[in-house]
Amino acid sequence: MTTTMHGTRVPIETAPTASAPPKPAARETGSGWMVFAGCMLGLAGFMRMIDAWWAFVYKGALPDNLQNALLGSHLSTYAWTWLIVGVVLLASSFLLLMGSQFARWVGFFAATLGALSAMTWMPYYPIWSLTYVAVAVMVFYALARYGGRQEA
Repeated sequence: MTTTMHGTRVPIETAPTASAPPKPAARETGSGWMVFAGCMLGLAGFMRMIDAWWAFVYKGALPDNLQNALLGSHLSTYAWTWLIVGVVLLASSFLLLMGSQFARWVGFFAATLGALSAMTWMPYYPIWSLTYVAVAVMVFYALARYGGRQEA
């Protein structure tokens, strides 16, 4: 801005304006979602490992309708399944938190596996199973939306 003073143009000093905060770098965009995805995969893996341990050591009475369950009537089948799922979930969590691009694809597989394995609890703990599925959907969203290659 300028003003005229005695026939000459003189610039007017303006008060500094508050500048907009800098845009986050491409790598920072969605980093919270990626940390969420990594932590949730790790937590789900840890919970599956606890499920496996419980199934290996449980010696009590089994529910009557376990004979018609998805993986049969032996808890050892469930224990081995949950142990494998837990290891996959923990490995994908570790890879994702390390920033590996390959971890995105492992994470997709692990989130799907975690949601499907939660369905085995559906007849016994429906709210808990649906919570597992909802978290898996949010992890899948985080990986799909923010897990791609970052722009330079």
